[in-house]
Amino acid sequence: MSDSSGARRRVGRNTPTVIIIGNSTLARTAGVKLLERELAGWNLIDLVSTESLDRALGTEVRLIALDLAGRAVESASLREDLAAIAARFPDAPITLLSGTDDAIIARQALKMGIRGFFSTSLAVDIALAGLRLVLAGGTFFPQLLGTVANGSNEHGHARNEAERRLDDRTQYLAIADFTPREADILAELQSGCSNKVIAGKLNLSGHTVKMHLQHIMRKLQAQNRTEVVARLIQRAAGGHDASPT
Repeated sequence: MSDSSGARRRVGRNTPTVIIIGNSTLARTAGVKLLERELAGWNLIDLVSTESLDRALGTEVRLIALDLAGRAVESASLREDLAAIAARFPDAPITLLSGTDDAIIARQALKMGIRGFFSTSLAVDIALAGLRLVLAGGTFFPQLLGTVANGSNEHGHARNEAERRLDDRTQYLAIADFTPREADILAELQSGCSNKVIAGKLNLSGHTVKMHLQHIMRKLQAQNRTEVVARLIQRAAGGHDASPT
């Protein structure tokens, strides 16, 4: 299938990019319109299928949202799509868009390395908070908050280690209090980038990067860059000490 006419290229090659992939023109268009407001200045590309992924090569892809389109998580079709994405953008987190809140499907997706599961029943503000969480390095699976926290799945089996980590992360969604730009800077900060490198990669001034870092430190009650990263790691592990002000 061909690409939709909606490949929206904005500024330079280093501009952070989100790719939305799905058959539904309405869903893709609605997603792009929403993200245009939430991620001002980002590059947004919507594609009909993974067959058009090569059009996005060379961009700074920070997130890929793939429509499940009623498929089983373990279907050959979905696995082919995930393989196509991994071959081109191995470091980009992948989230699934689904028409169901099924916790079993969400759990299967988690085990496959999917970083977020967004159903059409989610309120917009919750979905955007989940988006910020994934962009900041977290995992978003609201469908599992109840079932995982109970200590067992529908068949009474004990939780595996991945599910326990998920429980820790999803109970501390306060990380979603970061703005998209702050989440973007956090991702670079956790990769060890200096302020100068971050500014260059995000097309920001050094002053703007410093301002965002000050906001991040205030929210995390951190005194320096090293402490910011330590607090984020602590949060991801389920720590209670890093609540934003």
